[in-house]
Amino acid sequence: MSNQAQPLWQPSAEAVAATQMDEFRRYVNDRYSQQLADYGDLYQWSVEAREDFWSALWNFTGVVASARGDQVLGADEMPGAEWFPDAKLNFAENLLRYRDDRVALIQRLESGSRRQLTYAELYQRVTELASALAAAGVEKGDRVAGFMPNIIDTAVAMLATTSLGAIWTSCSPDFGINGVLDRFGQVEPKVLFACEGYFYNGKTIDSLPRLEQIVAQIESIKTMVVVPVARSAEETAAAISALPKAVALQDFVAAAPARELSFEQTDFNHPLYIMYSSGTTGVPKCIVHGVGGTLLQHLKEHRLHTDIRRDDTLFYFTTCGWMMWNWLVSGLACGATLVLFDGSPFYPAAQTLWDMADEENISVFGTSAKYLAALEKAGCKPRESHNLDKLRAVLSTGSPLAHEGFRYVYRDIKSDVCLSSISGGTDIVSCFALGNPALPVYAGELQCRGLGMAVEVWNDDGQPVLQDKGELVCSKSFPCMPIGFWNDPDGSKYHSAYFENWPGVWAHGDYAEITGHGGVIIYGRSDAVLNPGGVRIGTAEIYRQVEKVEEVLDSVCIGQEWRDDVRVVLFVVLRQGLELDDDLTQKIRTTIRANTTPRHVPAKVIQVADIPRTISGKIVELAVRNVVHGKPVKNQEALANPEALKLFENLEQLAD
Repeated sequence: MSNQAQPLWQPSAEAVAATQMDEFRRYVNDRYSQQLADYGDLYQWSVEAREDFWSALWNFTGVVASARGDQVLGADEMPGAEWFPDAKLNFAENLLRYRDDRVALIQRLESGSRRQLTYAELYQRVTELASALAAAGVEKGDRVAGFMPNIIDTAVAMLATTSLGAIWTSCSPDFGINGVLDRFGQVEPKVLFACEGYFYNGKTIDSLPRLEQIVAQIESIKTMVVVPVARSAEETAAAISALPKAVALQDFVAAAPARELSFEQTDFNHPLYIMYSSGTTGVPKCIVHGVGGTLLQHLKEHRLHTDIRRDDTLFYFTTCGWMMWNWLVSGLACGATLVLFDGSPFYPAAQTLWDMADEENISVFGTSAKYLAALEKAGCKPRESHNLDKLRAVLSTGSPLAHEGFRYVYRDIKSDVCLSSISGGTDIVSCFALGNPALPVYAGELQCRGLGMAVEVWNDDGQPVLQDKGELVCSKSFPCMPIGFWNDPDGSKYHSAYFENWPGVWAHGDYAEITGHGGVIIYGRSDAVLNPGGVRIGTAEIYRQVEKVEEVLDSVCIGQEWRDDVRVVLFVVLRQGLELDDDLTQKIRTTIRANTTPRHVPAKVIQVADIPRTISGKIVELAVRNVVHGKPVKNQEALANPEALKLFENLEQLAD
């Protein structure tokens, strides 16, 4: 089943030797008297000798801690593993280890404005804001929330919060009021950071009406710090003068007494972030991630799997409601320059982010598979119009990147880049499978499983399989597992989310395959797998073929219960002005049949005007399936375009 074609890109032996990944391999060989010859050997060692691996990673990446302790792993079970049980450290201290004049953060807004902070300036800003938070009564374990765009002030607020040992949680300002209440209402923040407005797709959106409702309905909020984005500082202060509990950012900071920045030392498993499941099947689950596990995992993924160094400029297109924001800001621990962009990636034109890539000398460009597909459909060829001489890596996540997406990047963006499709999620605030600058890139594949992550694919009998499809699991404990769910005192919600299928084994909910050369293919979510005639089909297998059809801009595929079986139904969004006729339907079906099997061919192809997605851009197949079957979709606030669900109600085409 696996793709044995030639690689699209391969690093030279010299390039491999120059990576931090290979430097780490040599470090392990020296320190632990190993003879690991390549990444395959290193990966195998990392899962067989997990305690040595995570200990080596701690030392290699220079984790800043007041204590580490001798013990690496106490209780070794899932859930409930105890990593570095005697360690004491602070997350913000690790991200603020550099305090020089190198640029730390660059902020770019859709409106065209640009700001930057050096590492020294960032340290000063965090010092001032931490003092203000402490004066406002924020202590270790308190929650501080951000209803914020992806800007410098958001990163500063997170660092100030975590320096105090408090817990940071955030969502983007495009969430509706119920989406905010469903999230922050559960975790009861003491302080809320919020913008008064933001820019998107050429419009200025006013947040103040929602801020008034949020403060009125979440009683735990003692102070709401309003950050100017769409207005000046003076205009913001005037606009919020009548808002209860509201204070402008500059006034909040100015009123606080001066104090040195101190870093509250916490346990390895002290709560750091509260993140939220998409919430499309009910109230979002509040996933709590710990200080040490998040830090170690991000250091590993940045330093080793992405080869980020001080002279890199790292960009990821994300909002503060997606875990890629948390992943991005951890890049500060590498001393790199981070580019924070907020707005539409297609405003005012398709090449907007590539203009920015040239202007800011971006070397690692992160985005979603959806963005790359849309870019290709828009006919954008950055290779012909842009320099991109500093670009060395492109990262893609959010959904599986189709083979055509891989080929598009190498053909039309840049031929000499390491293109890394990565996969994991909010559940682990990181990746199970991801990139590797020391390995080749094959179309449709994630390059490798992450170091220290015992990732396997299991069949229905719970047996690991290679070059065959099954459930993606992690069979041994790892440090970045959630420490639990908020408001889940007996751990039952946490247990049922990941450990119900196989006790003591993390079942991630992806339908996947491990290839002959150690890569990973993700075929879609397990719960969205189609089952016509009892044959399991991953939706990504169908999307891959549909993306080849020029007339189709977007699609969603579901299984409809039909006459004691399941039939495949494909909904398509077409280019403007096109109508789905018999010829185009036949073209879509023929394309799918030619490259898959007859069972993949949809029984129905139906044109719709839009497809519902989460705010982070993921297609919600389960929500569409529920609507088609007349079942309720409980939490539409989690969707960027909930009105699109109505397009799937009572469709005549599905009645025959």
